[in-house]
Amino acid sequence: MIVLGIETSCDETAAAIIQDGEILSSVVSTHWLHNSYGGVVPELASRAHLVLLPPILDQAIDESGISLEAIDAVAVTRGPGLIGALLVGIAAAKAIAFARNIPVIGVNHLEGHLWSAVFESSDLKPPFLALLVSGGHTMLVDVEEFGKYRIIGQTRDDAAGEAFDKVAVLCGLGYPGGAQIEKRARTGDSAYYEFPIGMHGQRGYDFSFSGLKTAVATFLRKNPEAKHDHLADLLCCFQEAAVASLIEPTCRALRQSNYQALVISGGVAANLRLRQRLGEEAERVGVRFLYPGLQLCTDNAIMIAWVGWKRLLKGQKDGLEMSGEANFPLPGILK
Repeated sequence: MIVLGIETSCDETAAAIIQDGEILSSVVSTHWLHNSYGGVVPELASRAHLVLLPPILDQAIDESGISLEAIDAVAVTRGPGLIGALLVGIAAAKAIAFARNIPVIGVNHLEGHLWSAVFESSDLKPPFLALLVSGGHTMLVDVEEFGKYRIIGQTRDDAAGEAFDKVAVLCGLGYPGGAQIEKRARTGDSAYYEFPIGMHGQRGYDFSFSGLKTAVATFLRKNPEAKHDHLADLLCCFQEAAVASLIEPTCRALRQSNYQALVISGGVAANLRLRQRLGEEAERVGVRFLYPGLQLCTDNAIMIAWVGWKRLLKGQKDGLEMSGEANFPLPGILK
């Protein structure tokens, strides 16, 4: 079965084609036009998708070595995301499905991320604990089986990726800032300053990053010279606090349940320091630690096509009346 995947939930326009779970092609274009605004501008994102999606679809089809007529179904991100951006991808998916008389499947963007590690670890099987951490979401998910999930913890305020991006802007590194922070933090001194760890010492599995963001902003206001004289040290200390804020609830969940594997996914999963620390903790607890390749951490259409393919195997599909949902809960949520 050949499935075309389309992803337009935020500031990446992407298309991919898979055949029976194997990747035939993948094309992703990031909207760098948002850099000067310090964050994603929804209207500009929607317009960029309109311009970029047609040639990206053509390129994905060309690189796959198959024709449009060979595609058996179209999977598209239905939500969550920016509603205008979502509708661009959905309109394209429905047009292709209608013209070819093939099924269209609306996919939950977060569910795509949950399974993105399957392409690096083909033996990934539930149940497992997933830490989904990105610019818009931070949550711990008990993956009982495909399509059946339990959210056991999530951020009470800001997402981890948002904290990275906002701190990067405060330090004059621009947007997006996760990669810039990680690069500079490698040479920093983690003893330079101690920033607060969100939810430190608390019970449960929730996260918090607003206090950390505020602490960095306050420190820079009182010590403006730090941006120039101690930037690497400052970013190293911020990153250590952010990583610890993610690790503490995750490790509590690992120790209090009988998980066999920990999976990390989402854009912040590309952070090598986070991977290192989580790998060490998973080894201590005695569970496998799995993660997607760097190109599959950020938004992509491969994960959308794969989830669509799995849904098709279960006989699930959507009608042409399907629309986008800015707030779209994971399917089969038990909590």
